[in-house]
This record gives sequence, C-alpha cells and structure tokens, in this order.
Amino acid sequence: MKSFSYFLFISVLLLLISTKTLAQTLAQPPAPAGPTNITKILEKAGQFTTLIRIMKTTQVGDQINTALNNSNQGLTVFAPTDNAFASLKSGTLNSLSDQQKVSLLQFHILPNFLTMSQFQTVSNPLRTQAGDSVDGEFPLNVTTSGNQVNVSTGINDATVANTIYTDNQLAVYEVDKVLLPLKIFASPAPASAPAPSSPKLKKKTPVADSPVVGTDSSAATGGDVLAMHGILQMVAFGVAMVATHWL
Repeated sequence: MKSFSYFLFISVLLLLISTKTLAQTLAQPPAPAGPTNITKILEKAGQFTTLIRIMKTTQVGDQINTALNNSNQGLTVFAPTDNAFASLKSGTLNSLSDQQKVSLLQFHILPNFLTMSQFQTVSNPLRTQAGDSVDGEFPLNVTTSGNQVNVSTGINDATVANTIYTDNQLAVYEVDKVLLPLKIFASPAPASAPAPSSPKLKKKTPVADSPVVGTDSSAATGGDVLAMHGILQMVAFGVAMVATHWL
C-alpha cells in the first residue's frame, strides 16, 4: 500500500510537470532550428507562397536574415497572405520594376522589434526599410482599437490579423492586405495646363489714300493749265489775223 501511494505521488508530480511544459510550449510559437530564417518561418505558417517567392527573387529575405543575425535592434515584418496578393488588381506585380518590388517588400518591414502592445504607443508615421516617411513617399501609420491594430498607407488600410512569430528580436504579423506605398501606387498629378499665350496683333495692311471725292486723279496740273491757256490765245490771235486779211 505504501509503494502504491509513492507510485501515485510520482505519477501526479510527473503529470503536473508535463502539463506545465506543454502549456509553456503552446504559449510561444516554435522557433526554427538554427539562425533565424524569415522564409522558413513563413513556410511553416503556410498561406504565404507569393510573399516567399518575391522575397527570394528580390533577395529581401536574405537581407532580413542578415540583419537579424548581425544586429540587436530587431525587425518587425507585416506579412500579406496569398489571398491579400490575389486581391490586387490583375497585373499589379508584373507591372512593377525589380527596384519597385524591393521597395514594396521593404515597406512591410520596420527596422525595430515591436510587440502588439507597443503599437499603442508608437509615433506616426512609422519609418520602414523602404525609406523615410517624412517626405510623404512611404508613410505608414498605425492605429489601435482595443486589441486590434490597423495599418494605413495613404493608399489602402490593412488589419493585423494574427501573430505568426515572435522571439523578442523578430516579430512577424499577418496582414489581410498588401501595403501599397504612395511612392509607387499614387496616381501622378495631372499636368498643369499651359499658360494661355497672348494674342498676336495682326499688322494692318496700309491702305492707299482714297482719292478726294469730286476730283479726277488724271486732272492736269497747274502748269499744264497755263500752257493750254497760252495756246488758246495764240489760236485766237491767228484766227483774228486771217479774218482781217480776208476783210
């Protein structure tokens, strides 16, 4: 009977220890073996095939791993799901240049580690790996309502749906939309209309002086009149002489 009581005590003790260990294991997402690897974390979580593919083709995944393993500042990653990428307008990703794809992914990365509770106290706009936010090109603003965290880019709004991974150095949060930065997706400002040109004044064609009413442009000058008068006098004198002779 004494042995049975001792056996029962040991069994209960082992059960309590196992239960506590199991609870601690379930409380934190399991970390992948070896150095932190963002693509392995996303592969383990599932539903991030598109994000993983772009991370590999742009080498942004390698940049994240290098930063994590060589820095103590930590990183925060917003991870859009496959459904989030599928909801983009058809051809959106294919229309981006390689550099734009890099900037798009870097826009989803904060250069420091943030817990869910810390989002309630951060100052907007948040700085991302894509660049400074003060110039209006890559603004990222976070608002909270209770335990819900919303992210706004100036183009669209997303919600943090779930914590995928956290280890006090890297935090990966699932978001339901791809975060679209203004630098890449803002509509270009319409070109300003050219200033109206001053109307050119037409040169007036010089108009010939109109002849004075009642005058003939071919009329004789004053000298011609005098000459004609002299001729008439001579003709009259000649006529008078001929008449005298005949009389």
